[in-house]
Amino acid sequence: MITPATPSTSTLDSDTFRDVISNLITAVSIISTQRGDERFGVTASSVTSLSLSPASILVCLNQRLAIADVISETGVFAVNILGEEHGHLATQFSQNHEDKFRGTNLTTGDLGSPILSDALAHLECRLVERKDFATHAIFIAQIESASYRDGSPLAYWRSSFGNFGVE
Repeated sequence: MITPATPSTSTLDSDTFRDVISNLITAVSIISTQRGDERFGVTASSVTSLSLSPASILVCLNQRLAIADVISETGVFAVNILGEEHGHLATQFSQNHEDKFRGTNLTTGDLGSPILSDALAHLECRLVERKDFATHAIFIAQIESASYRDGSPLAYWRSSFGNFGVE
């Protein structure tokens, strides 16, 4: 039987890891939720499908972000998958600002989370489990509803946004 490593046993330095992992191309999404009248949103590139039945995903967010605790409190969030034309939104939601949703077209999803109307696709999610690991919260969620439109996704690769030849 293999004993799992603990987070403190890695000898790989964080700069080397960042340089190596930047070669992994990822989709870019905005994770959003709402508590009362206050909206929360953040750019995320660590979103992946987990299961088809039940339809579920895995999302990783830094624990220091207020949105991580709000998702735990409300139990719901939306994943707004960005299209290739949304690099400005990815940047906007990655920065500290009092109103990250400024200048966006919004609707409210069935679960109460803000939905970016112009996004390439939307997933409305209900939290199943949160697992904290090192600096991040790992959220497992079931998909309650989903929609998409035609278009090319926004990708993140080597610290840059683009479509990288996706047609």
